[in-house]
Amino acid sequence: MLKFDDYQFNYSLTGRKNNQPILFLHGFMGSSNDFNNAITLLADRFYCLAIDLPGHGKTQVFGGDHCYTMPNTAQASIALLDRLNITEKCFLVGYSMGGRLALYLTLHFPDRFAKVVLESASPGLKTVAEKLSRIQKDSQLAKELETGDFNAFLLKWYNQPIFKSLKKHPKFEELLESRLDNTPLELAKSLRQMGTGDQTYLQHKLERNKIPLLLLVGEYDKKFKAINEEMLNACQVGNMKIIKNCGHNIHFEDMNLWVRHLKEFCN
Repeated sequence: MLKFDDYQFNYSLTGRKNNQPILFLHGFMGSSNDFNNAITLLADRFYCLAIDLPGHGKTQVFGGDHCYTMPNTAQASIALLDRLNITEKCFLVGYSMGGRLALYLTLHFPDRFAKVVLESASPGLKTVAEKLSRIQKDSQLAKELETGDFNAFLLKWYNQPIFKSLKKHPKFEELLESRLDNTPLELAKSLRQMGTGDQTYLQHKLERNKIPLLLLVGEYDKKFKAINEEMLNACQVGNMKIIKNCGHNIHFEDMNLWVRHLKEFCN
């Protein structure tokens, strides 16, 4: 049984309460702080809620490992909205891992969200073979987090091809430093319980989705361009924008353009 008291969420609330609320969900190894600069540009028009997801930042989990799964994280996120008296429909923004969670929330709690922005997101993996392969890979990464050097893990993580353009950003070292605010053992729990291989495949549910979606993907992120094209084909109320000169982490690589697209869509 999930209890909200299993979680002590760290979050930020910025803007006026009578503005339209937006919920921001960060990616793996991120935190609510990832959206600070963007929220500064949005707070005059929106009521911005950014949270540290379980296993990340300063959020604490007092329950078992089941508290880190996508269904329970989604349910706890809805409970947090209720606790904060945010009961009207929100805009929802999710990046990468947070984008997968945002899609799950969209499809399972459609009465809570007005429009949804998915940045570099996916619906999960389709076949059992793909899932098992990814679970095995994530399990090995979790072991490295539990037993290895966190700095070495970070360097290895950001050597992935999808982060090639991110590493050229003048503030990349600042981003890398911010990742050290996380606790490796907690990140390992998130990776084991809410990794891509563990989540339910959601692509087929997109056909019934009625909530407008904006899919954002970087020009250099070929893998996720293909994934998002398939998502777009499955969704009747979706729109996709390819962001030039960006890879996987668009809101960091070109924050001003990312904010502009979000404002246009949410208007």
